[in-house]
Amino acid sequence: MDLPTMHLAGIDVPVASVNTVVVGTGSAGYCAADRLAQFGQHDVLVIADAIHAGASRNAGSDKQTYYKLTLAGDGPDSVGEMARTLFDGGAMDGDIALTEAALSARCFYNLVEAGVEFPSDRHGQFVGYKTDHDPRQRATSVGPFTSKSMVDCLEARVRSRGTEILDGVRVVDLLVDRSGETPRCVGVLGLRRDVVADQECPLVLVAARNVVLATGGPAGMFADSVWPHGQWGATGAALRAGAVGHNLPEFQFGMASLRPRWNVSGSYMQVVPAFVSVDPDSTEHDFLAEVIDDPCALTSLIFRKGYQWPFDIDKVHEGSSLIDILTYRETVMRGRRVFLDFRVNQPGWDPNLLDGEARGYLESVGVLGLETPIERLRHMNQPAYEFYLNRNPGIDLATDRLEIEVCAQHNNGGIDVDLWWRSSIAGLFPVGEAAGAHGVARPGGAALNSAQVGATRAAQWIASREHGAARTDEGWQELAGDALQKARDLLDTACGRRDAVQVDDLLAESTRAMSDNAGLVRSRQGLEELAKKVAEWRRQIVEECVVDPTSRRSVDRLFLVRDILDAQAVYVAAMLDHLDHGVGSRGSVLYT
Repeated sequence: MDLPTMHLAGIDVPVASVNTVVVGTGSAGYCAADRLAQFGQHDVLVIADAIHAGASRNAGSDKQTYYKLTLAGDGPDSVGEMARTLFDGGAMDGDIALTEAALSARCFYNLVEAGVEFPSDRHGQFVGYKTDHDPRQRATSVGPFTSKSMVDCLEARVRSRGTEILDGVRVVDLLVDRSGETPRCVGVLGLRRDVVADQECPLVLVAARNVVLATGGPAGMFADSVWPHGQWGATGAALRAGAVGHNLPEFQFGMASLRPRWNVSGSYMQVVPAFVSVDPDSTEHDFLAEVIDDPCALTSLIFRKGYQWPFDIDKVHEGSSLIDILTYRETVMRGRRVFLDFRVNQPGWDPNLLDGEARGYLESVGVLGLETPIERLRHMNQPAYEFYLNRNPGIDLATDRLEIEVCAQHNNGGIDVDLWWRSSIAGLFPVGEAAGAHGVARPGGAALNSAQVGATRAAQWIASREHGAARTDEGWQELAGDALQKARDLLDTACGRRDAVQVDDLLAESTRAMSDNAGLVRSRQGLEELAKKVAEWRRQIVEECVVDPTSRRSVDRLFLVRDILDAQAVYVAAMLDHLDHGVGSRGSVLYT
């Protein structure tokens, strides 16, 4: 895409000017672009740091769930009842819950018409199944890659409409005009990741009347993470701009494989694999049995982990989430590695000793008499087995163990939005996981519905209320020039250093510290110490880090890690604020 240039802050910088810029090419971003065109707004630009990265395109599970209103059979359901289910998760705004329920069917059928092949019977009913925190059978799936199917179909639609898509642009800062009564977002300063900094200007400006922020959650904050590689988020930019956060401490954690990053939910747990921990000296431990000495109870809890995959504080005492806590203890506190072994049964396995729920399910799917977990998995869900087999490098669960940890998976909080997905900054619309639309807990798959609803509502508002061209007047140029100068100063100073702090070292230290102190288990002392460390890392990124101007990756990491550290600072402050206000263990987090 050829862009005109503008002379600002002493340099010529490329500038795009559009009514709406959509930042992100996941299911939320493409939905927003598609909906804008449907509603008559065609002056749209889509940008992304890496089109083929991101959670929507690369994340999943054994059977990735989409949560919707019941659309089959004669079972009772209603918009009001679905809204109540969402609301009852705790700390979720009622107007958001009602809106997500009200637009559920509309957004689901939009995906169907776009080509997503959700399963239906011969009468056209979209049958469902029950997922976690779901009193009905509202869940549906197209397999391990439901969200990828959504992205592929929506992207095809957006491209067919001729919408401009600009790849390789990372958000550096949001441009915010604070001259009026309400701050207003008027554009984006980006980094061109395909440009070598010592050869030409690596920055780009987008003047926009509206910015749809569809950059996903703050995935770069944790070392133990199931967000796919290449998914980082840009929450720091929104927080630096002054956008109000909402429910920031409320993350979702669960057990996941490390290589590749993948949720081990559903049938991976329902076939009851063996759990094994390994010391640095290679000593092996049946660590679950050390605490849960009843084989019947233990194997039934492992089974139940399949559909109670997220860690849930209410399921720790003699519940399935005790397994998460014990796995966390092995890895974080004892320094051991934990593996799932599908080749052998968990010690004490006896199908006759399973509780009624587990036994009934495994019998109904025809695997109760099969000898090993891998046999049961391949019978129940062959694609779940093939997923690991087809990775590079492949893992054959029939011959290899699978290393796991308890990982951060989703931020139920984010940037505060109203029922039109407007933030506290006019013109800024966080959608998808960037938006703080969820509360303490949510039904499995509700995030996919929320992303579609949020993108639709933002597009409705923009198409109806935010017509017109973007500002590029003298006032805008002054704002853009100031942001441009600050970014150049940060980069030029870092490029001029020698033998200083490496940006990647800061990233490794800060993400490890976040997982250890702000992950599944948190304490006031740990968070207070972490806050001091993050403050020091933020100082170092500005005053001590070194960047190689001939390396595109090095320049990119400078702005990326700054964004992650800024997000970490606000999130840790929010966690301490929770403790200051008497908010204790809830949802997917245990405060000690």
